[in-house]
Amino acid sequence: MSTDTAATTTNQKLVGWVEEVAALTQPERIHWCDGSAEEYDRLCHELVEAGTFKKLSEAKRPHSYLAWSDPSDVARVEDRTFICAEREEDAGPTNNWRAPAEMRETLVELFTGSMRGRTMYVVPFSMGPLGSDKSQIGVQLTDSAYVAVSMRIMTRMGQAALDCLGESGEFVPCVHSVGAPLEPGAQDSPWPTNAEVKYIVHYPETREIWSYGSGYGGNALLGKKCLALRIASVIARDEGWMAEHMLILKLTSPEGAVKYVAGAFPSACGKTNLAMLIPTLEGWKVETVGDDIAWMKFGDDGRLFAINPEYGFFGVAPGTGEKTNPNAMASLRENAIFTNCALTDDGDVWWEGMTDEPPAHAIDWHGNDWTPDADHPAAHPNARFTVPAAQAPSIAPEWEDPAGVPIDAFLFGGRRATVVPLVREAFDWEHGVFLGATMSSEQTAAAFGTVGQLRFDPFAMLPFCGYNMADYFEHWLEIGRRGDADKLPKIFYVNWFRKDDDGKFLWPGFGENSRVLEWVFRRCDGDAEASETPIGLVPAEGALNTEGLELSPDALRTLLSVDTDALKAELTQVREHLAKFGDSLPAPIRKHFDALEERLA
Repeated sequence: MSTDTAATTTNQKLVGWVEEVAALTQPERIHWCDGSAEEYDRLCHELVEAGTFKKLSEAKRPHSYLAWSDPSDVARVEDRTFICAEREEDAGPTNNWRAPAEMRETLVELFTGSMRGRTMYVVPFSMGPLGSDKSQIGVQLTDSAYVAVSMRIMTRMGQAALDCLGESGEFVPCVHSVGAPLEPGAQDSPWPTNAEVKYIVHYPETREIWSYGSGYGGNALLGKKCLALRIASVIARDEGWMAEHMLILKLTSPEGAVKYVAGAFPSACGKTNLAMLIPTLEGWKVETVGDDIAWMKFGDDGRLFAINPEYGFFGVAPGTGEKTNPNAMASLRENAIFTNCALTDDGDVWWEGMTDEPPAHAIDWHGNDWTPDADHPAAHPNARFTVPAAQAPSIAPEWEDPAGVPIDAFLFGGRRATVVPLVREAFDWEHGVFLGATMSSEQTAAAFGTVGQLRFDPFAMLPFCGYNMADYFEHWLEIGRRGDADKLPKIFYVNWFRKDDDGKFLWPGFGENSRVLEWVFRRCDGDAEASETPIGLVPAEGALNTEGLELSPDALRTLLSVDTDALKAELTQVREHLAKFGDSLPAPIRKHFDALEERLA
């Protein structure tokens, strides 16, 4: 085993840990990443040589690359993701659990020699602005150069993170192997992975992450969901702050007043589009602070201040286009890594929804010829782009402020064709926590379950909470008790997806969502009227600006209405969802469910 770069830290705990993992995994060499542009370019060149990357046209997409993964390695593997708390009840009913000692035994066996024939990259990184009191340092050991270059985009990676760590700083240890050791003389795969065995393992008490068998996305970029949500949520609970699966946007009114909004939405609910929104309302401005994760701590003034712990966007490509998200498209013009997109004949990438007209010919993500007549998409539905956040035209000047930005409002949401109004405000913080705890989307296709069946995703954290979700609800309630009610963010629930009897969307969405943001903004100042319903406060007649919209009075009434009969029929599903948490469910959540039943009676 050789080290092609010497350890560039005096942190003996880190140096000792790297040596220990190297002795277990037996890499051919060790490389300490410095995060420089030269290192990035060299690794990308090596990935091109290995067949992992295709260099895209310098004229079409400067300094950008396309990777195609193994077909067995295309998304997060929730069934192979474990929270190995000491006690099973601490992992809770919504997480996979295995006893830590038992899991360590399994992993030691798998990781023994797992990096043979490969380089182990030591990837030091900061989640959050360097040196911020809200940031955390992690160090990922990985045998994937794809992961090393992606982590440079997604985090503040390299020597600067080591300098922040210093001689005695604490770090979150993250170990990752694709689980494909290379025997001498063996031919490597362009996308090494272990198709049969995958484990994404979190040890909440010791703040460790071990990932085996996958080289893709959140399974392999361990700063993202693994550290920034699953482990950070546990640290946040223990230290009294919040680690949330939330976008952060800056909203500026025509008068120049500013408010910051954080929002939690399950996948396929337009989260990134909202974070990069271009308002249709004259004089309003939306800027992006973060598109996926928010870490929040109380400031000296009693308000919650949020940072975006990430440094890049790791977005779903299909469905992203000039119509849906022009800011995302502009950010992707250069310096991007694309995974499982199609390759066009002129050396660019393409995916479904990127343009109105598909290319006449492309190479699909399997590497085969593709035309619009094909019976399968050119890009994988979970194809991704990885790009520096700083390149977004919508990026807010404050996005790297170590102090964070003060949050005025939380938005929750789901994908509901019926029942749920366009926007409503919670009665108070406790009621808002109840709304977050019962967030749901409707099943709309038989392939995914019974049509009309609700799929609950509390706070959009179901796959990402590192401990018992009932205790997570309690943590939200505790934040409310600690905070001053006048300084806590107001909580709203939005639904862009209400449909009419013909199955057509009633609300135009996209840039028109700025109309809802305007009402939220005014409610925070106490300037907009609201009407009470059994499930919250909705805009009073005339309070939502619909000027210039082709929206009939009937359609608007439906959008802001609450179908109480249908809501009553859904209460059984809500009760079953909450019952999963048994006696751990906090009493205030039960109280608000009972109150809702009474209001609907």
